[in-house]
Amino acid sequence: MLDQEQVSGPEQIDKLVVAAYSMLGNDHYDAPFSLWPWGNVRSDDAYKGGRDESDIQDYHFYEISENVLPTFGIPDALWYNMYVAISRANAALTVLNSVTLEEFPERDVRIGEMKFIRGHFYFMLKIIYKNIPYLDETVPVAEYGSISNVALSNLELWDKIAQDFESAYEFLPEDQPQVGRANKYAAAAYLAKTRLYQAYLQDEQHNVTNIDAGFLEEVVKYTAIVMESPYRLEDDFAKNFLHGSYENGPEAIFSIQFSTDDGTMHGRLNFSDVLSVPQGLGCCDFHKPSQNLVNAFRTVDGLPDFEDYNSTDVDVNSESMDPRLFHTVAIPGFPYKYNATRTYEEDWNRNPGVYGVYASLKENVDPDSEVFINIDPFYGNSKNRIVIRYADVLLMRAEALIELNRHNEALDLINEVRARAQSSTTFIPYAPNLEVALYQPGVNCTWTQDFAREAMRWERRLELAMEGNRFFDLVRWGIADEVLNTYYEEETSRRSYYSNAAFDKNQDEYIPIPQQQINFSKGLYEQNYNY
Repeated sequence: MLDQEQVSGPEQIDKLVVAAYSMLGNDHYDAPFSLWPWGNVRSDDAYKGGRDESDIQDYHFYEISENVLPTFGIPDALWYNMYVAISRANAALTVLNSVTLEEFPERDVRIGEMKFIRGHFYFMLKIIYKNIPYLDETVPVAEYGSISNVALSNLELWDKIAQDFESAYEFLPEDQPQVGRANKYAAAAYLAKTRLYQAYLQDEQHNVTNIDAGFLEEVVKYTAIVMESPYRLEDDFAKNFLHGSYENGPEAIFSIQFSTDDGTMHGRLNFSDVLSVPQGLGCCDFHKPSQNLVNAFRTVDGLPDFEDYNSTDVDVNSESMDPRLFHTVAIPGFPYKYNATRTYEEDWNRNPGVYGVYASLKENVDPDSEVFINIDPFYGNSKNRIVIRYADVLLMRAEALIELNRHNEALDLINEVRARAQSSTTFIPYAPNLEVALYQPGVNCTWTQDFAREAMRWERRLELAMEGNRFFDLVRWGIADEVLNTYYEEETSRRSYYSNAAFDKNQDEYIPIPQQQINFSKGLYEQNYNY
C-alpha cells in the first residue's frame, strides 16, 4: 500500500492522472462501460444474442424488462468499477489542489481533465441508476458511508455533474498535445449533453413532468461553441468506425484510446465489446441488431417510413435503404466490415432461430486486420471507441431548438446529418437501392414542431444505432413504456421470448440500486421506485 507521501507532490501527479484516465478502458464484457446491455439491448435496437436466453441471463431479463432483481451481480460490478474510476479522479484532484501553478504548471489543465473524467462516470451512473451518492475530493474517505444516494435531488445531482463539465470547460485548452486527453470542446459537448438530460424534469416516479427552457438554452449555447470549433462531420459515416488513420478524426470529440503491442499481455483492447464478434469468426455473437432496427432504415422517396416501417420485414435487395444500415448491421450475403473477401453468411450466427441473422458492425473490425486480436476464446480489437461525436452534438442542438419551439432552426442541422448519410457510399459499393432525401418543407413534408420532433428522434436512432444511446433517449423523452411495449408486442412474432416481455412504467426506466451496495451502506441507500 502506498502512503500519502508516495502519492503527493508534483512528481507524482501525472501518475495519478493517468491512473484515472486508465479507468476509461478498465472494464469487461460482464460490466461494460460501452453500455450495450443497458442502452441497446434494453431498447428496440438490439437482441441480447449469445447461445440462448440463459447465456448471461441477467442481460436477457434486461431485454424483456422482467425479473430484474436488485441482487444481480453485473450491475453491482458496474457500480463498483465506476466508483473506482471516480475515486481515482478524486485522488488526483486532492493532490492537484495541494500544489501551486509554480510547482506544477499543468495543474489547472489536469484539474479540468479530472473533472471531465469524473463527470463522465457520474453521467453514466446517473442515466442507469438515477439515485446515486455524490462523492467529490472534499469528502473524506471515512465519511463515504454517511452519504445517502438520495442526499441530492434529481436536479441537484444533475447540477453537480454539470458543474464538473463547467469547470473542465473553464480549465481545459482548445487543443491538447497528447491524443486522448479531454479538451475544451469535449467539455462543452458533454456539458450540453448533461443539460439536455436535465432539461426533461422527472418526478420521483420517473414521469417527465416538464421541459425546462433554461437548460435547453444551455444546450444551444454549448453546442454552438462546439460548432465553431475545428470539429465537423466526417465526409463518410464509415470513417467513424474504422481503425488506424481514421481514428481521432474530425468528428471524434472524445474517444477512449485502445492499443496493441504496448508491453501488456494482449494490449489495451476494447474488452467491453468482445462478445459481439459473430460466431463465424470466433465468439460469441451477442449484441445483435433487431429486425425492428433494420426495418427502420427503409426509406420511401428518400424519407423514413414513420408509420409503416415495421409492418413487413424489409428486403434490402429490392427496397430503398438508408446507407447507414450497411455501416451498422452485418447482413447475410454482403461483405463483412467492407471486406470483399469476407461475405457474412447466415451460418456465422450462433442461434439464428432465437436471435436472427444480423450482427453489429460499428464496434467490430475487419477480421483480416492487424488489430483483430485472439484472446481465446474471444477476439478483441484495439479500435478506439468514440464517446461523443459531432453528429450527436448537431442532433442535441436540434432537439433543444425543437423543444424551444424554434424548430425551423433545427431543419438545417438534421439535414446536415442526412446529407452526410447520402454521401456515405464509398465503402459500400455493393449496397443496392440506396436512397436518402433531405427534408424540404412544402415539398416532401410539413415542418411543424411535431413533425420536426419525430424527424429528429428518428434521425438519432438511425445515426447513433448500436452506440449505447437508444434506451436512454427513450427514457429522457418519457416514452420508453409506449415504444417498448409496442415493440414487444410486434416483435413476439419474430422472437418468441418477447411473449413474456412487459415494460412497467414508473419502474423499468432505471435498474434497481444493487442490493450489495444497500447492504454496504447499512441500509442508508434507498431503493429505486417500485423495486
